[in-house]
This record gives sequence, C-alpha cells and structure tokens, in this order.
Amino acid sequence: MKACLLRTPTPVEKNPLQFTELPEPKVAAGQVLVRIQVCGVCRTDLHVIEGELPPRKSPVIPGHQIVGVVERLGEGAKRFQPGARVGIAWLHRTDRTCEYCRAGMENLCDSPTFTGYSVDGGYAEYAVAPEAFVYPIPEKFPDDQAAPLLCAGIIGFRSLRVAGVEPGENVGLFGFGASASLTIAVLQAWKCKVYVSTRGESHRKLAASLGADWVGSEHDKPPVRLDRAITFAPSGDVVVAALSSLRKGGVVAINAIHLDRVPQFDYDSLLWGERQIRSVANMTRADACDFLALAAQIGIRPKVTVFSLDQANEALAAVKKDAVDGAAVIVPAPES
Repeated sequence: MKACLLRTPTPVEKNPLQFTELPEPKVAAGQVLVRIQVCGVCRTDLHVIEGELPPRKSPVIPGHQIVGVVERLGEGAKRFQPGARVGIAWLHRTDRTCEYCRAGMENLCDSPTFTGYSVDGGYAEYAVAPEAFVYPIPEKFPDDQAAPLLCAGIIGFRSLRVAGVEPGENVGLFGFGASASLTIAVLQAWKCKVYVSTRGESHRKLAASLGADWVGSEHDKPPVRLDRAITFAPSGDVVVAALSSLRKGGVVAINAIHLDRVPQFDYDSLLWGERQIRSVANMTRADACDFLALAAQIGIRPKVTVFSLDQANEALAAVKKDAVDGAAVIVPAPES
C-alpha cells in the first residue's frame, strides 16, 4: 500500500514524511481493516512529526482522523460488516483495567495507544483498529467533511464539556482553526454568545462568516466578561489572555496536547475569585458518539482543503502556517 512514513521527527519545512510503499497491515483478532478514503490533518500531527511529543513508535505512519470503508474483519470481530463506512479517531485503544477506565474516564487511561502516534495511522491507504474504538459515520456527511469531526470536532466538543458550558452563556474562543470552526456551531445550537480572539485576518474573516458575535485580534479583549473560554493555540500567552477575560467563577479549558509555556501572571487579578484553569486530555468513546450524533442533528459542515497523499508534507506546512481556513484533509494518491 502507499503510505507516508515518519522515520525521524523533523520540522515540517524539511519534508519529514517519506511517500513510500509498505505492506498492507495485518488485521488481528477483534480488529477491522479499513480502506482509507480520507484522513484529516491535525495540529497534534505536527507535534508528533516535529518531536514536540516524544516518539512512541518509530517509524510511524501519522494521522488520526480517518474515514474509510471496512475491508476485512479480524477473528471475532462482528460489530461492523465489510463495506460499512466508519471512522477511526485519536484514541486507538485503552487497557480497560486501570482505575480511570473502571471509573468511566478512559481518556485518562494509564496505558492507552494513540492512532498515528503509538500505532500506525491514516496517512496511508489502509489502517487497522479495534472494532470497539471504531465509529459509524452518519450518512449525511461526505467523507472529506466527516474526517475533521473525528478529532477537531470531538475534542472541541469535549472542551465545551470540560469548561462546563451552559446554554445561553458568553463563551470565548481563543484561536480559530479547525477545532474552533466546528465548536462554534455547537455553541450557536446552545444559544451561546461567541467571542473570538485570533491571529490572522483570514481566521477572523472565517469566524465572522460563521456568525461569531464578536471577532478581534489576539491582542484584543472581548467586550464582555466571559463565562467560559476555550483556548485552541498551543501557547501559554493565549491561556493568560483567556483568563484575563473571565468573570469570577469562570473557567478556561485548554484544548492543547502540548503547550509551549505558561508565563507568570498575577494571581490576585487573574485567578482569584474562583476562576479555574482546566486541561482537556484526549477523548472518550462517549464524546465521539455524542458529538457525531449532535453534528448530524445540527448540520455541521466543515470547510475543508483537500491534499493528495503524496502532498502530505505540503498539507502539514499549510496547517503550521495557518494557511488553511477550516481543516486540511488528505486523500490517497490516485493510482498511477
């Protein structure tokens, strides 16, 4: 099969992914083999590829927003039939036995595996995954629009849950890439007022076109005190900016698997008053199922830019440079 392989973490400007031929993955008991139609490109892929997250598998095929068709079943797998359209997300498997899994907090599992990080992912023509961690894709979503839902959408939705967002609240989105552009639709369905602070004129225009109630630059402060704020940029400065916009008792949820730093800030003026900072860690299968159902119900339609599999390095560079409005997705290269 054709695939993009990362051998050594390297800045994306140096084209770290090797477009190559690899054996088709073998499907084990309880797994399904999926023929990939589309794989979304996520900022977490950047952290993996550039080494900001320590390597778990080398070499590795990145990518964890996979939409495809079940090609073959492993022994004992019976949840899906061949031909079913399914999705594979970041959380590839949990141990199901640790204290967190037993308590229903599988996103905090002590021994998880992650798609495109500790196991091979979706920058390829085929992938395998345990059937218990594979999701049916609602029919109303085309493949390219379904892919960003599987990480950008799910983790944005979980961020709203972690922040404790209630209908009708004032909610700030700090940074406006793929995840925030999907999260805004959920907030609007919940009748929330949405305030967006983000760098980049194109991102501000996108936020305005999607109906944000207020849009400003990364240096602008929302005109109201926020009940909740979600940060989407891997920058500690953004966390402090969000915290400075909260009312007393408000919550900032950090939607980032990696953060460059958190600068010093004044406790008395920024955190006192029972303001809270919470991190968002991974996702659960319940998050995925609940979000996909909601996305179908309210008609979320991600804006996507399509790259071929042999353009994966270009797709990553575009995401890093904020040169893509909405989400970037990769499709397998056409047959030669």
